[in-house]
Amino acid sequence: MPGRSPPWRGGWHLVERHGPPSALVAPGPVTGARVARLGHPTSPAVVVGSAQPAGDFDAGRCSELGLEIVRRRSGGGAVLVVPGAQVWLDLYVPAGDELWRADLIAASAWVGALWREALRATGNAEDLAVHAGRLVATPWSGRICFAGLGPGEVTAGRRKVTGLAQRRDRAGAWFFTMALVWPEQHRLARLLAAGEDAELDAQLRAGTGAAGCPATALEEALAGGLGGDWSAGEDVPAEPHPAEREH
Repeated sequence: MPGRSPPWRGGWHLVERHGPPSALVAPGPVTGARVARLGHPTSPAVVVGSAQPAGDFDAGRCSELGLEIVRRRSGGGAVLVVPGAQVWLDLYVPAGDELWRADLIAASAWVGALWREALRATGNAEDLAVHAGRLVATPWSGRICFAGLGPGEVTAGRRKVTGLAQRRDRAGAWFFTMALVWPEQHRLARLLAAGEDAELDAQLRAGTGAAGCPATALEEALAGGLGGDWSAGEDVPAEPHPAEREH
């Protein structure tokens, strides 16, 4: 007798979007139903959390390297986004949905399970685990997402592979997530306004992993896990609303 499908399978509007990170960070409109958005950045950026000072990073150095500093609408530390280096997945669940949880820690458990099963489906044979407790903080986790480990995030062989941040209101919750295809996050240690930090570089190199498969394979596995197929959405403009960009 076949097993019961997981609660996250089915009922999604699956959309792919292409554009600069400064536009992709905007969640976009929702209609009261489940939404899954796959983001394909067309340029690199340092994406900082909603309450994080953009001054944590050297704007001049970032500009020299072609990196825009972009602010997302959820909390947590910064991530480095590079075309092809990650799978960027944003998920929206309306309040009252089977997946909705009021508790912030419990709310992200299904997101981690979705990522874990997708990674397994690509043939990742490492020991994949979903962190179920509170944030495991380090001196840098408030500034760098992959320097800590939060609820719903996935490790492979004890190395962090996915990042997750939430934004919620009475209508529902957004889960902004990404899985690393290339372990690029250590480069953030060279972009700090306070100067390059060798200890942070070493921590990120040792503590982050990668999916172990091409991005396209993981994207297909996610679509299968969600129970649908990706459809082409409207590409977002190259010039975002000024509120989405850090100066």
